[in-house]
Amino acid sequence: MEKNNIILIGMPGAGKSTVGVILAKRLGFHFTDTDLLIQWRERLRLQQIIDSKGLDYFRHVEEQVLCNLQLEYNVIATGGSVIYYQRGLTALGQTGHLIYLEVPLDALSQRIANMGERGLVMSKGQSFEQLYQERTPLYAQHADITINCNNRSAEQVAEMLEETVLRNWPPLLNF
Repeated sequence: MEKNNIILIGMPGAGKSTVGVILAKRLGFHFTDTDLLIQWRERLRLQQIIDSKGLDYFRHVEEQVLCNLQLEYNVIATGGSVIYYQRGLTALGQTGHLIYLEVPLDALSQRIANMGERGLVMSKGQSFEQLYQERTPLYAQHADITINCNNRSAEQVAEMLEETVLRNWPPLLNF
């Protein structure tokens, strides 16, 4: 399979969905949000799935969704917990380039006011800061490219990403 997707990874609140829509328009790609696919499949919001069926069930569904994606020329916004699914990450990596949207903890904390309603995949008693410390090295490890999004608007990040795609993977735009 050809690597013609752009896959956005990063913490909840990093702007993956917002930037993804803008980037897809700029590139002429489709846009897919894996969180929305999970919600559609289960007919529940993410937090409702976690609350009613548990984290293990949610993780199983999320990994299935990741492994079953068959997309081309898509900007894919993933859930923040994508980093825990080696099979899912491998499957995604075979179809495209993983780009980590890096945002500092203080900026993320300001963006996420409604953590209890957001559908965060975290252990009971785990703080958002602990989640950040756990995940950020994993995002960096798996990313093909890391984009520093600090103090940048979604439009500015999308522009940087478009330039990154043009510079690193120009054949992507010959579809």
